[in-house]
Amino acid sequence: MSNRIRTRYAPSPTGKMHVGNLRTALYEYLIAKHEGGDFVLRIEDTDQERYVEGALDIIYRTMKEAGLEHDEGPDKDGGFGPYVQSERQNSGLYLKYAKKLVEDGKAYYCFCDKERLDSLKQVVAGKEISIYDKHCLHLSKEEVEENLAKGIPYVIRQNNPTEGTTTFVDEIYGEITVNNEELDDMILIKSDGYPTYNFANVIDDHLMEITHVVRGNEYISSSPKYQRLYEAFGWEPPKYVHLPLITDENHKKLSKRCGHSSFEDLVEQGFLPEAIVNFIALLGWSPEGNEEIFSLEELVKMFDYHHVNKSPAVFDMVKLRWMNGEYIKKMDDERFYDMAMPYIKEVITKDNIDLKKILDLVKTRIEVFPDLKELVDFFEELPDYDIAMYTHKKMKTNSENSLEVLEELLPILEAQDDYSTDALHDTIMKYIADKGIKNGQALWPVRTAVSGKQMTPGGAFEIMEILGKDESIARIKTGIDKLKAAV
Repeated sequence: MSNRIRTRYAPSPTGKMHVGNLRTALYEYLIAKHEGGDFVLRIEDTDQERYVEGALDIIYRTMKEAGLEHDEGPDKDGGFGPYVQSERQNSGLYLKYAKKLVEDGKAYYCFCDKERLDSLKQVVAGKEISIYDKHCLHLSKEEVEENLAKGIPYVIRQNNPTEGTTTFVDEIYGEITVNNEELDDMILIKSDGYPTYNFANVIDDHLMEITHVVRGNEYISSSPKYQRLYEAFGWEPPKYVHLPLITDENHKKLSKRCGHSSFEDLVEQGFLPEAIVNFIALLGWSPEGNEEIFSLEELVKMFDYHHVNKSPAVFDMVKLRWMNGEYIKKMDDERFYDMAMPYIKEVITKDNIDLKKILDLVKTRIEVFPDLKELVDFFEELPDYDIAMYTHKKMKTNSENSLEVLEELLPILEAQDDYSTDALHDTIMKYIADKGIKNGQALWPVRTAVSGKQMTPGGAFEIMEILGKDESIARIKTGIDKLKAAV
């Protein structure tokens, strides 16, 4: 095996990329890049029934958006191709290796039909399982050749021992030993001639000189069978890194039904690819210190797979939203405008309004882009609001003194043409000083009148500058009418 670190991400083209699969790809990438090694993309498409049209494009697009650039793959031959399993299958590669195992007594042809296999099924702890009984292992060479000549459908099975133990080492969980009686004779070549996922994995990993195999810990139970295949061929196995389960906030396995289980789902919900990658890097691994915001380049420098945790990682949506908000705050303005514009245009359709000024107000107040819609929709149209909003104990305001303030400010604001933030500030603060009241006693009623909202991005001055004189005056008059109607 190569001394150079070589990892591979080997997805099946079956749809959107699940968060768990993206974490696997990310950790494979970080392990390779941390050591200056190679990150390989291999497409495992031998399960034709699960193949989804367009899924290959999703894989490429997701990897690109996440910044996980592969060194070798279907589009970058590094001398270990083809990198698509169906293309490798067409050359007879897997069948050749399976037949070698048959010759060495490490595998055998199985001609059992569905009816016989169904008869082997049994229920254990409420779960239906099927353990093959090695029936076809005892066929003579002549019987096997006769069945093959007749064209009887067959599979090729691994011949695992029923006595003794098998041990393999995982980099996270340590040495794991299982009793061989627990190992089923798994199928290596299916009746359609295609290799099973497990068998093709071992062959390809060896031929591509993969040094580290990263996958979810649900594959730990399959690893002894992999180990026996490596031993059967006399090959050195790679280092195994099994990752902890990712659960939702209720500690249940993160399912596709939860709405945020895939990279695409999260991007559609307004999360930034770099924030998603940063968050997923911390699902099962934590660096030293308290810092949690890292670029991909920083993760490459810091990542040490030996510090991956054994316990399940919780997908904390609150934390992801916070992290995404931190990334939005640090974005340069032009990129922020480009990404935020489609969302703001959903709620603001007026031509004569400065959308960039509105976006400047919300940039530090949102965690995901869709949040901004509810914050800024009042710029399009004054919502119908309850006058109870004018009452604020801390500001010492109520309906009566709010009405008084608005009525006194109205002619002052009507006489003013400069509606810049600074000019409005000077005018209203002069009124406050002349009247001898607290700032909030004037600013709260004005902001309520021009926004109709309890919470707004920016204060009265910024909102009025964006609305302009005519709209600001109209809204203040609406506030006066509402308050008068209630008196």
